[in-house]
Amino acid sequence: MGWAILGLIVLAVVYVIFTYNGLVGLRQRVAQAFADIDVQLKQRHDLIPNLVETVKGYASHERGTLEAVVNARNAAVAAQGPQAQAAAEQQLSGAVGRLMALAEAYPDLKASVNFQELQQQLADVENKLAAARRFFNNAVSEYNASIQAFPAALFAASMGFQPRDFFDVGTEARAQLDQAPTVKF
Repeated sequence: MGWAILGLIVLAVVYVIFTYNGLVGLRQRVAQAFADIDVQLKQRHDLIPNLVETVKGYASHERGTLEAVVNARNAAVAAQGPQAQAAAEQQLSGAVGRLMALAEAYPDLKASVNFQELQQQLADVENKLAAARRFFNNAVSEYNASIQAFPAALFAASMGFQPRDFFDVGTEARAQLDQAPTVKF
């Protein structure tokens, strides 16, 4: 009887160790995924000043749009944490979108090889950023599900495992995304 109880205790301890190690691995995966987003955001933030300078040469009187892009970029660089970064990046995306729309009004700018190359690089970074965000949100989903699943939920919080936030566009941006875009010819 004593061996059976000792065996159950050993099994419980081994289970807790494996569960703890699994949760640590998932937490590290979330941290790595967030770091991947940071890498893509840094590339994006590095490209934007070059894009602004290129546009300045062709559309110098569009100061308000250019300043909005620079201010949005600076706010995005300073943002900390998934929620703040998501909100700041949403603002930056809108400002860059207005900058790209501005380019449509300047045929010489659209024909500029430098502008086209920067636009292509920015589109590439945006695609990589979207993939990194999806990976991060998937890692957060797995991590959150693991710490909330029974029996890990019994001891995960006491061992320092807290739910993480998704990289979300937020309620304001979601309302804009839910609206159908207008197309004009």
